[in-house]
Amino acid sequence: MTEATTETEAKTNRRWLLAERPTGLVDTKSFQWVEEPVPTPADGQIVARVLYLSCDPTQRGWMSRDTYMPAIKIGEVVRSGGLARVVATKSSDYRVGDLVSGLVGWQDYVVLQGGGMFAPSKVPANVAPELALSTLGLTGLTAYFGFLDVGKPQSGETVVVSGAAGATGSVVAQIAKIKGCRAIGIAGGKEKCDWLLHEAKLDAVVDYKSDDVGKKLRELCPKGIDIFFDNVGGEQLDIALAQLALHGRVVLCGAISQYNETSMPPGPKNYLNLVVKRARMEGFLVSDFAARFGEAVKALAGWTQEGKIASRVDVVNGLENAPAALRRLFTGENRGKQLVRVADA
Repeated sequence: MTEATTETEAKTNRRWLLAERPTGLVDTKSFQWVEEPVPTPADGQIVARVLYLSCDPTQRGWMSRDTYMPAIKIGEVVRSGGLARVVATKSSDYRVGDLVSGLVGWQDYVVLQGGGMFAPSKVPANVAPELALSTLGLTGLTAYFGFLDVGKPQSGETVVVSGAAGATGSVVAQIAKIKGCRAIGIAGGKEKCDWLLHEAKLDAVVDYKSDDVGKKLRELCPKGIDIFFDNVGGEQLDIALAQLALHGRVVLCGAISQYNETSMPPGPKNYLNLVVKRARMEGFLVSDFAARFGEAVKALAGWTQEGKIASRVDVVNGLENAPAALRRLFTGENRGKQLVRVADA
């Protein structure tokens, strides 16, 4: 057993608990704000001060139903990835002052257990917190494995990405360029589309708020879509299915357009084009590739340092604003990776 060490005199742990299953867009009525004593670690555990929260569309599913993880229970702290600084430890694997990433939850202080799939990962001191939770975090890893391992791109192919201005989509589109593909992004609004063209250096963009998406994609992809990386689902997925090239691939990463629905709408009408085009549609979870995370981080860090991947982070300040920050993902207000800064790093 390791002696507990600590560097905090804090007395209060502010927390957001799930009060009810949300219906439609999340708002504060679904959550309960409580203040509790700061926890202490048991043997093998650490207590860490939460610095940043990651806002991800999958959290909406966790609040409502069992998915690839059990639903958050009513009365439990809202589950969230994030970054935290170790302030007390009874684990020989962590020291006070270590910066770690993991499932920290909407709270000031979190108890984390070493070992197992959900053990916190140490973050190198030279990595900025925002970068650790965006391009070098799970969103970047999702883009890397989803596109390269599931999409299997070949140089010269045409790649279309929905939700292309988002945290994962923007990295996918830029990896497509790195791999010699023609990258087209679908996003909402002139500001996001301009960023994709001028900062992320995509070949073309489609503004779903002002363009006829189907018509524009037919113009931009006269030979069809080789890879469609889908973060949105719904109508955009259906349009892409109708325009697949021979042996096209559809990578199912998410369906943010569906997460607030009270009942699931009918599936895509154009799925039979998968047969006609001898195409493939496949979903994945980034956790499937956990043994190779180091490979992805090394590649993503290299591309970032070389200026081949532009990162965009949108930070909301204050734990009290976590529900509003998550909501921004579903209203389109966020610009890139949405984070909440809980405390200074």
